[in-house]
Amino acid sequence: MSKSILRNALLALLAAGTFGLFTAHAQELDLSYHQPVLEDYFAPASLTPAVPDSDGFIRRWSLLEPIGKPEIRTNAIFTDSYLREEFGKIYFPEQMTLLPKDGQKVKLDKKTKLAWHCYDSKRYNVKLYRFATGLGLHPTEALFLAVTVINVPEDITVRMSVGSNSASMWWVNGEEAILLSGDRRMVVDDCVSRKIQLKAGRNVIRGAVINGPGMSDFCIRLLDMHGKPVTNYTVTNQ
Repeated sequence: MSKSILRNALLALLAAGTFGLFTAHAQELDLSYHQPVLEDYFAPASLTPAVPDSDGFIRRWSLLEPIGKPEIRTNAIFTDSYLREEFGKIYFPEQMTLLPKDGQKVKLDKKTKLAWHCYDSKRYNVKLYRFATGLGLHPTEALFLAVTVINVPEDITVRMSVGSNSASMWWVNGEEAILLSGDRRMVVDDCVSRKIQLKAGRNVIRGAVINGPGMSDFCIRLLDMHGKPVTNYTVTNQ
């Protein structure tokens, strides 16, 4: 056998052995990549009333598919005056009174209809970016609208504690409660509202979150006058 044939045979054996070792090692490792999907972050809201989580965060929300804002190229424009103008716009009838059902659609213009989705968030912070991508929608340069209903057993005075990425505004029973302006990250208890008087029974929380580039999410809980989370209420969509 010539030296060249022997050398080639040895190289082939070495390559086969190396490949075999690599294959065996790869089988021991999880080399798969899980692309995030909607179910990683949300579950459809059930007919059973929800409750806040152990830290007081509200996880049940009706979310409108994102309203496109392609003109937003930077979050640096989110000043108080800009936000009040944007959040004051009416995109569809009954925008500030509607308690949407899951799948209910609203018409923005002749070409655009968006649907509401009623979900329970699997995390304390509601991942709007993942909500959009999970539905196959553009997640940035967008305005998100959110609605939920809290049912309290008796009159109570609270403060609303909010964190959002990026800017947002929140209303309780039609009255402005808090505005988070500027280019900001979502931080727990980032801003706390003035005192809010909740009446026994149904109280409606509405929110608008706007963002340019990047991720978008929010978290909300109610605090008592000692700064402790309030948890003795239920959360529904209607």
